[in-house]
Amino acid sequence: MTGFDPYSLAPLAVILPFLGAALAFLLIRRRRAQAIMSNSVMALTLGLESYLLAISWTSGPRSIELGGWPAPYGIVMVVDQFSALMLVVSSVVSLAVLIYATAQGAADGEGEEPISVFHPAFLILVAGVSNAFLAGDLFNLYVGFEILLTASYVLITLGGTSPRIRAGVTYVVVSVISSVLFLIAIALVYAATGTVNLADVAVRLGSLDGPTRTMLHLMLLVAFGIKAAVFPLSFWLPDSYPTAPAPVTAVFAGLLTKVGVYAIVRLETLLFPGDELNNLLLVVALFTLVVGILGALAQTDIKRLLSFTLVSHIGYMVFGLALSTVVGLAATVYYVVHHIVVQTALFLVVGLIERRGGTTAIDRLGGMAKIAPVLAILYFIPAMNLGGIPPFSGFLGKLGLLQAGVQDGSPLALALVVASVVVSLLTLLALARVWNRVFWRSPKDAEYPDPVLLASRDDGGSVRTSAVVTDAAQGRYAGARSVRLLPTGMVGATIGMVAVSVALTVAAGPLFALADSAASSMLARTPYIESVLGPGAVGR
Repeated sequence: MTGFDPYSLAPLAVILPFLGAALAFLLIRRRRAQAIMSNSVMALTLGLESYLLAISWTSGPRSIELGGWPAPYGIVMVVDQFSALMLVVSSVVSLAVLIYATAQGAADGEGEEPISVFHPAFLILVAGVSNAFLAGDLFNLYVGFEILLTASYVLITLGGTSPRIRAGVTYVVVSVISSVLFLIAIALVYAATGTVNLADVAVRLGSLDGPTRTMLHLMLLVAFGIKAAVFPLSFWLPDSYPTAPAPVTAVFAGLLTKVGVYAIVRLETLLFPGDELNNLLLVVALFTLVVGILGALAQTDIKRLLSFTLVSHIGYMVFGLALSTVVGLAATVYYVVHHIVVQTALFLVVGLIERRGGTTAIDRLGGMAKIAPVLAILYFIPAMNLGGIPPFSGFLGKLGLLQAGVQDGSPLALALVVASVVVSLLTLLALARVWNRVFWRSPKDAEYPDPVLLASRDDGGSVRTSAVVTDAAQGRYAGARSVRLLPTGMVGATIGMVAVSVALTVAAGPLFALADSAASSMLARTPYIESVLGPGAVGR
């Protein structure tokens, strides 16, 4: 009689959110029950994934064969240190955003965002993300992408406003193109190797001729590059994300591009190891860093500014990956975790700023530090973190990347070291501009001062009732601006995410040790392959 295998619980990371989504649909007319159930399912999923991370912390990859079909013929899920870490971080972020959205929905009442369809769509998105992280074959990875993208189509157009529909159309078109490219690449991989199992493909690709390998490599890299929003495939992101409701923007910014980065990491370490396209990736990283931050500096809206910094900082992750060293890949793993948490925290803060100030336009805000001092603190901490100020995790992650680049010593790597430092300073400059103008400038000095904010400054108090502010007679506003108090749940969820971002600094030692171990295992490839195909599979 065999003992219980704790890794057999891994499929529940996908099954639980799916079941939760089904229940959420059944409870669609009972919003309170729906919210309680959704948050409970998300918390249970996080607990399960934390257990998987704990048991995989010091162990190698483990595969789970679904339906009793052995690899490479059946569906396989693989749990290793990297995938387990990504599962936990994604669920922490998802739970915080779900609590934030629930509090927003309860405060706004019926007919406001996020509407009741948000909960089932959100849980389906979580299921897709988890499936992508656990996928042991290319087609199951494709299915994971399609699940999360289908849910994201619903989430990005919530409310049906014209800007959201326009942004949604762009997002859908780009996503479909990326998915078609990925599906074509899967078909070509199957035609060339006779399998889509990642471990089996990794073994069989070695027997292909160079041009065929390069073609397959490039096709998969382009498909994943669109999803990860690397330059020049990132044009769609700054126009798509900012129009969505605040919780949706936060989870998109934190998670969706990182699923693409995760796929690129598996592509470059498992399927196509070595330095075949490393120089190309270094060039892509350089342009992603520079073009993204230059776009951020030109923005006058906080959401668009953060969207461009999101693109820019994907370049840091590609930089570490392209070095193909344990130090570089470990820094990338740590930086991915850091960026998911910090970027989500910043977008949640911006959602609070928009709610309290009525807009995210930098030129229309001022005096927020006086009327909402908690918001000033909540913005300052992740902003400094993203800007790379010591001792925060952003500084530690970038320091690891710079160390890896200097150790490499090639001209491209050294150019990226310089660019990384410059981009970090420019990121700090862009975020400091928001800090100075939105929080410390007097409301009367704003280009279009808000009467409610002016009143708050004059009487030293704060707005205690919901108010809609318009100044159409003077032509100052394109429409109504809603200025509302901040629900405790929204503020609490944001505080939680900021606290997690600080915890990444406190726990940097263990996390870097885990990242180093995960990087060593991924670059070795053998542990992953043999966990799926059995001992000796690499030499067959």
